[in-house]
Amino acid sequence: MLEIILAVLSISAAGSLRSALPLLIVLLYGENLWQQVPFLSQIAPSIVFGFLVSWSLVELFASKDRLGQRLLQIIQLIASPLIGGMFGVAIAKVTEQPHWLVVVLAGIGGSLALVLQLVQLGWFYRMGRLPLWAIFAQDAACVILVLLAFDAPTQGGLIALVLLWLAIRSAQAWRDWQRSAPRLSDPD
Repeated sequence: MLEIILAVLSISAAGSLRSALPLLIVLLYGENLWQQVPFLSQIAPSIVFGFLVSWSLVELFASKDRLGQRLLQIIQLIASPLIGGMFGVAIAKVTEQPHWLVVVLAGIGGSLALVLQLVQLGWFYRMGRLPLWAIFAQDAACVILVLLAFDAPTQGGLIALVLLWLAIRSAQAWRDWQRSAPRLSDPD
């Protein structure tokens, strides 16, 4: 049971980093899992494959430009909780979990993906632009987290929990930074 939760955390964290790339890897690597992905498994695989390859290329090249980063952040803010939830449903169905647990795992996956995406959005707006090394690290982490969800869910889930811990620490740092910033209404 714990291993299933960690697999959901791992693949949902990957879904928060990139939208199409984790889905593409699941389509290519995890045929049993792909058959359980809600909505997308009902569409012909060749159409989904073409769309995911195209969108992965858009994510890859648009993430290197400031305007592209901004547009991708908006799209990923909407898509990441949906993708995280779909991955939670798919893993629960593959492992034949009861219906109530399917809903819980979908909620966990979607929530984690949303939180991590919000933190990325916060870093983007605080820094003005993500550095190129951070973008490449996101791409690599996305691939690694998806593959770990299949082959080593415990390690992938632990990495996702470390990312969640870093997200919480970032939120605390932003709160402290905001409280220490001078206010416009202060008579200094």
